[in-house]
Amino acid sequence: MRKISPFILSGGAGTRLWPLSREALPKQFHKLAWQETLFQQTCRRLTGDLFTDPIILSNQHHRFLIAEQLEEAGIKPAAIVLEPVGRNTAPAACIAALLASRSDPDALVLLVPSDQMIPDAAAFVRAISVGATEAEKGAFVVFGIEPDCPHTGYGYVETEKSNSRVLKVRRFVEKPSREVAEEFIDAGNFYWNAGIFLFKSATLIDLIKKLVPEVLEACRDALNEVTDDVGFLRLNCSYAKAPPIALDYAVAEKASNMQCVPLNTPWSDMGSWSSLWSLLEKDSTGNVALGEGEILLEQTRNSLAYSDHACVALVGVSDTIVVATEDAVLVVSKDYAESVKKIVEHLKGNGRSHTLHHSRVYRPWGWYQSINKGSRYQVKCIMVKPGAKLSLQSHFHRSEHWVIVTGTLEVTKGDEVELLSENQSTFIPIGKKHRLATPRKIPAFIIGGQPPPYLAQDALVRFEDVYHRHPDE
Repeated sequence: MRKISPFILSGGAGTRLWPLSREALPKQFHKLAWQETLFQQTCRRLTGDLFTDPIILSNQHHRFLIAEQLEEAGIKPAAIVLEPVGRNTAPAACIAALLASRSDPDALVLLVPSDQMIPDAAAFVRAISVGATEAEKGAFVVFGIEPDCPHTGYGYVETEKSNSRVLKVRRFVEKPSREVAEEFIDAGNFYWNAGIFLFKSATLIDLIKKLVPEVLEACRDALNEVTDDVGFLRLNCSYAKAPPIALDYAVAEKASNMQCVPLNTPWSDMGSWSSLWSLLEKDSTGNVALGEGEILLEQTRNSLAYSDHACVALVGVSDTIVVATEDAVLVVSKDYAESVKKIVEHLKGNGRSHTLHHSRVYRPWGWYQSINKGSRYQVKCIMVKPGAKLSLQSHFHRSEHWVIVTGTLEVTKGDEVELLSENQSTFIPIGKKHRLATPRKIPAFIIGGQPPPYLAQDALVRFEDVYHRHPDE
């Protein structure tokens, strides 16, 4: 059997895990309660003799984060492909099939979300191997999870009743009511749709050509003019012409050659705080405490508390989720954890930045964090990674004053370059072309103020950038 080409989808925002998960740093890039992030765990499951090097599909705003996490995990991808705009899973699967078919028209492709928890990697690989045998014969394979509750947030796959390891698919059902989900559980031949698909390139291309030809046309055009952007493959704007449609709806529900392979392993899509609570080890009263902040639990049962900084105390409550980040606090009953996405929609509708990024914002050179801000000032902390440098830039609406707290900082101002160490400072006037860099092997931490009249990040003009970022990155 030929090797399988994993294609990892990493574009989700994980809104139901807000305020920890945000657009700039979604759930798949957090370690939560584990040594590796969900994204890193997904990539690691897809290493070994059965697989080729993975291809990652992402938006441009996560590309440096992905590259950094892959390097940290010691995993080398075949490619990191950047979408100019999100277009759901049918166009993504089409891109995967077209890329794989360049070397082998019958290449096996495994489409995998990056944000699922599957602790039994060996059982996962065994199921994929079973599915690969069917895919080689021309089947379009979906992987199912045996449900342990009548969950209404998942899609279901109905199969023919059989004891076989491979089951013929009868139909797909999208997020049923609780009453219908209970009927599915009682029937015994329904599985949660894990969103993991396995197919030959030629099989999927033929199905898309027949069922949604506009997707195939847009994806072919997007790949015909793909550009290499500092090691990332950037699809061209033709990709935006593809309709934003899910693979399930566009192809799987209509295909006659669908097979289902059950994943006989614990599984979670980590879609809500309650699902995270159910997966983690609990204390004697059913509580879970996470994060770096101090957690105090008094007469509290079956609850989850997370804090990344502050002391958080729960007293006399049950079945409650409390999440405290630097700039937001969530309190929700476990029974209503799925509704957190409504809060995110409300914040986005009001133009609030709390859904976009945390108070600490990551960049390829390090990060910056707002410490305090008023109508006439802003104080920031910046960390510059060893050997990294910010863009050559200027600000036409503000000056800056930086103090080096730790490490060594190389400061370029116009034609002058100075090397500063701890307790030294530098002043950058309005409109002065400048750059900050770290020439040593330890990171530099600096704290500084930005006085008015204009404090917004968009006051920056880039002249040169070693990371070749676009203006909106």
